[in-house]
Amino acid sequence: MALHALAYCPRLFYLEEVEEIRLADQRVFAGRQLHAAIEVDEDGESVSMELSSQALGLAGRVDSLRRRDGSYLPYEHKRGRPARVSDNAPGAWPSDRLQLIAYAVLLEEAFGQPIPEGRIRYHAANLTVRVPIDDHARADLREAIAEAQRLRETVDRPPITDNPRLCEKCSLAPVCLPEEVRQDRDPERDPMRLFPQDRDGTTLHVVAQGTTVGISGDSIVVKPREGPDVKYPARGIDTLLLHGFTQISTQAIRKCVEYGIGVHWLSVSGNHTASLVPTAGQVQRRIRQYQALTAEDTCLRLARRLAAAKVEGQYRYLMRASRGSEEARSDIQKSLNGIQPLLAGIPDTSDRDALRGLEGSAAVHYFAALRKLLGPQVHDDLRSDSRSKRPPQDRFNACLSYGYGLLHTSVMRAILASGLEPALGFFHTPRSAAYPLALDLMELFRVTLWDMPLVGSMNRGQWDPIADFSLTKTKVWLSEPGRKKAIGLFEDRLQKTWKHPVLNYSLSYARSIELEARLLEKEWTGEPGLFARSRLR
Repeated sequence: MALHALAYCPRLFYLEEVEEIRLADQRVFAGRQLHAAIEVDEDGESVSMELSSQALGLAGRVDSLRRRDGSYLPYEHKRGRPARVSDNAPGAWPSDRLQLIAYAVLLEEAFGQPIPEGRIRYHAANLTVRVPIDDHARADLREAIAEAQRLRETVDRPPITDNPRLCEKCSLAPVCLPEEVRQDRDPERDPMRLFPQDRDGTTLHVVAQGTTVGISGDSIVVKPREGPDVKYPARGIDTLLLHGFTQISTQAIRKCVEYGIGVHWLSVSGNHTASLVPTAGQVQRRIRQYQALTAEDTCLRLARRLAAAKVEGQYRYLMRASRGSEEARSDIQKSLNGIQPLLAGIPDTSDRDALRGLEGSAAVHYFAALRKLLGPQVHDDLRSDSRSKRPPQDRFNACLSYGYGLLHTSVMRAILASGLEPALGFFHTPRSAAYPLALDLMELFRVTLWDMPLVGSMNRGQWDPIADFSLTKTKVWLSEPGRKKAIGLFEDRLQKTWKHPVLNYSLSYARSIELEARLLEKEWTGEPGLFARSRLR
């Protein structure tokens, strides 16, 4: 299968076999069903065979093995149609041919006799194509094995294929992002939509304190202290978030790993504390990240782009929220005037310390204006005089901090799914309590994913100053009903779709976080230019 991927697209081979990134789409599942159906003979016995060779460094399972005229004959079964060669005659696709040659050579070594030919059955056309196993075929196999070994020894990904049609049927297109690269190189090009609009599963939040998470068969079972157990099919979940004092069994953790479900732990106040995700095949990605983010010029370039996107987003939201109201615009005009020169100075900033100073000053103006966007109908107890973080001193800041905690976890999920190291960032300085790269990517989404929904919900009267909050002399945090309300608001926002202003396709905010993480990785894999280019309209 690795040789099949190599002949189809060297980049696909590298992603699957070197970086160990594998995604199964509908075509992959359909192919598995086909092979399950044909791997038995008329007597119900298996006719496939496991083969391996230490000398060649190959292993595989031939679809079907038959005998013709005293010689073994390997068969490959494919769902699609054959290629068209000279005179429009049916022929084998190069990737199918190479795979069949490998099986034939393995059979020759296993049985000590020559294999003169192999056959490929293309089921969509009901045709069988013969492939000669001659010296030319064996030379092609040796060349492919050598190329595969060369690629395994490098940390550099091959470039995207020159044939866009190959990408249409590739399950790894959402990771490779070939169409995004082509559009960046040719903005006038009309790209194919290969990146999914929404995430594959749902997020399961376990909020009630004392709740235990277990398994039953292929279901995740949530067992609250009071009330009945609730079952959720594991295949429908992509993320499990455990808030505060909740527990999960070892068996449930293993089931989450088996199904690729990320498990994330948060404190009662919403702060991210730990994550568990499968980590196979991330070595090459993290080596490239480390090499890139130890170069000051790369970090400064990315930090400028990030700061510009964040501050411009803050400025545009304030302008948008005060549109149509002279009184509202007058209240925040001082903040707008303060942000303008800071935004203009970002492109010419010579170092990251100065850039952080500009970004911090802009944040002061922004939060001074943000609290003024609350309408007169909002209860006085929900208002704030200043930004307070650790711990929040009022209800508005408690809501801000809790939502930012949820956002931090969503960003961590995207970073880890992309195989990046969250401890290696380019803008925020390392701190023991937070991951710099997660803090970096959060800046792109604070306004759109939490500030806007929160202000809107408060202006709609959705928050209860008494029931939704818990107060002490030193801090304010959300009560259990308040946390559930914030989670509902945040998850609803993640499902909303919007149109990317550069890539010109619509996607959910949940998918947009993953997209930015993957576009960030492209900045140091030879395909830069698209990270942090989206803007609030």
